[in-house]
Amino acid sequence: MFYRENGQFKTSYSADQQIFPIAQDRLAIALLLAVGFVLVPALASDYMFRAILIPFLIFSLAAVGVNILVGYCGQISLGSGAFMAVGAYAAYNFFVRIDGMPLLVALVLGGVCAMLFGILFGLPSLRVKGLYLAVATLAAQFFSDWMFLRIQWFTNNSTSGSVSVSNLQIFGFSLESPLAKYLFCLGLLALIALLAKNLVRGAVGREWMAIRDMDVAAAVIGIRPMYAKLSAFAVSSFIIGVAGALWAFIYLGAWEPAAFSVDQSFKLLFMVIIGGMGSVMGSFFGAAFIVVLPIGLSLFFRTLSNVSGFEISTAVASHAELMVFGALIVWFLIVEPHGLARLWSVGKQKLRLWPFPH
Repeated sequence: MFYRENGQFKTSYSADQQIFPIAQDRLAIALLLAVGFVLVPALASDYMFRAILIPFLIFSLAAVGVNILVGYCGQISLGSGAFMAVGAYAAYNFFVRIDGMPLLVALVLGGVCAMLFGILFGLPSLRVKGLYLAVATLAAQFFSDWMFLRIQWFTNNSTSGSVSVSNLQIFGFSLESPLAKYLFCLGLLALIALLAKNLVRGAVGREWMAIRDMDVAAAVIGIRPMYAKLSAFAVSSFIIGVAGALWAFIYLGAWEPAAFSVDQSFKLLFMVIIGGMGSVMGSFFGAAFIVVLPIGLSLFFRTLSNVSGFEISTAVASHAELMVFGALIVWFLIVEPHGLARLWSVGKQKLRLWPFPH
């Protein structure tokens, strides 16, 4: 009843192939953007911006990039943290070494450098796949850790590998306040997510999904596996590199190579698996799950300690959070292995029929 498509006639090919062909979807996206750009800035506190919203936006952007490679093209990658590190340090070098370099241009150039790095470590995908490819991309993680720790040129001759940025501006507006950082990240995420959604709906996206489903059959019908796989690595690495630059410039401000460890790679992969592989919307669901759940668990244990009167130490609460977090991930993957995006799709399908039993 609430999600009926009756009477929504399409009279042209462009109307039938638009990104949101159903009126309810267009209305929902418009309301969501209005909430994000208008309502949230008016109501959220600085703590919410710094601790929840900005990390969620940046992780969502990185998850979109990982989903293109893993979910749409089927190439398992454990080097996402390395691509983030390359994007962050490349953007840093462009920003500090070239006088007057605009922040937005530095972020894009950081993404381009991450794209080239991703293509280089994506070459093994032409010969190996599965766990072998995962190990090959994991090599990118260890190589980037060594490179940014040992080669001091990348860190502007910093012996510890720690660097920092300040006085960030975009089109003459300062990005020092949490609100300005939030709006900048939200605008960039909306733009890149829209481009990614259109890309996976087109011919390139169909080639990626054909390679994912059966690469031999895809090659038989004329799809070039080399072009499809390397283009997926290129697009994915570019988006992840931009997300890494945002993580360093906007969220951290000062960072070192440990900020982009292998834990970051696993976290991004968990976001894609939990949110739903092969779904741009699932990237947002997975990022929300990973970012919000630990904070919610921390508040729960703090409230439990206050109510029960038993003092729960920080170490015990931290270990309990990890245990509950891991158990929830395992339970969720058993109950719904296709991710939160599948639950969203099932919910929309049921709304098409409700309240009728058929």
